[in-house]
Amino acid sequence: MATTASCPPPSVLLPIRTTTAGARLTSSHGSRAGHAVTTTGGAAHARPPLPMGMARALLPQRAPLLRRLLMAGALAASCTCFLLVLQAQASVPPRYDGFAYGVGAAAWKDAVLVEAFLDPLCPDSRDAWHPLRLAVERYSPMVSLIVHPFPLPYHTYSYHACRALHIANKLNSSSTYPLLELFFKNQGKFSNRATSSISSTAVTGEISKMAAQAVGNSVSEFQSGFSDMRSDMAARVSFKYGCTRGVAGAPFFFVNGFLQPGGGSPIDFSTWTSILEPLVAHHGQTIEMLTSV
Repeated sequence: MATTASCPPPSVLLPIRTTTAGARLTSSHGSRAGHAVTTTGGAAHARPPLPMGMARALLPQRAPLLRRLLMAGALAASCTCFLLVLQAQASVPPRYDGFAYGVGAAAWKDAVLVEAFLDPLCPDSRDAWHPLRLAVERYSPMVSLIVHPFPLPYHTYSYHACRALHIANKLNSSSTYPLLELFFKNQGKFSNRATSSISSTAVTGEISKMAAQAVGNSVSEFQSGFSDMRSDMAARVSFKYGCTRGVAGAPFFFVNGFLQPGGGSPIDFSTWTSILEPLVAHHGQTIEMLTSV
């Protein structure tokens, strides 16, 4: 009985010798290789190779399917990333974050605005505070300052210190910066090494004792602020606010919304004057023009 492959019979058939296994191998793989095999009475005949165009036409259409799968996968990944970004967006707080400094704090929108992201337990933030404060006081009220507490993960109890600043600001807003300076002076007391064998409750107790000196309230009243979820949420908002601004360390500084170079390192007084002097001069000229109209 004769068995013929599905390809049309060629005009010339060349007889070849083959074993039974060879015939089976050729018949099973010949169509993929562009060959057809005809067997008559045990004799096998191989057809010449098909033209390249016809061989490609006989191949299964896998490439378009693969492209569709890759495009579908890329689209799914893009949608997933978009949804994750939407979920990660922080909710807008009811008021602008941070602690305004000095007597001109109420009018900070009408002045050159300096924003500082500081960690109360960071040595670089401590070193950056004094020259920044002097520069702001020199140009006040033409320059306003807002400090955003930004707890770094390298210092175990930085987040507790930032919560303490929010507690102090709620109990007595004039005590916020004195407490910040107390943290700067007593960083060694709350360092990782000093607190490695102390419980979190004991550390918050020590923070409350120190903070009570600046705030003027009792230690127990201040310590109760650590049980208030509002101080926890306020500290979280401060941290998230820094993240939305691209803050990756402390200290970080912005002047009128523009990031200053050298993030993570202190800025000395002379550099601050070189930054603020031309802005204050331009701001003063603008005010003179407005008042003369």
